Amino acid sequence: MISDLQVITKRLDALFVRKRNVRYWLQVVDDPYDQTYNFFFDSRLKGHREKSVPLHTITHYDLAYLETVIISLKKHTQLSVLYEGFTGQHWPSNYNIIQKRRHWDE
Repeated sequence: MISDLQVITKRLDALFVRKRNVRYWLQVVDDPYDQTYNFFFDSRLKGHREKSVPLHTITHYDLAYLETVIISLKKHTQLSVLYEGFTGQHWPSNYNIIQKRRHWDE
């Protein structure tokens, strides 16, 4: 977990530059075919297209492991986290739904 978290935070800190009229967020995508979790850094300047930069791929396909990485990542940054591909799945620790409904592009 520590190496995955270090890679994500290192790349996140390098990409995050606080600018005016720019919205930043993290995107976590569940890839059930490769059994991986993919992390992306997304940004959008007002009036422009969305930009998505891949941060890291976690190959340890376990929701409990992903939950510990997300909790540690939220302690590091205050960016919003958008989940895709997690429809119908629950966090193991508190059984909360991860993603309530599918996004339009899923």
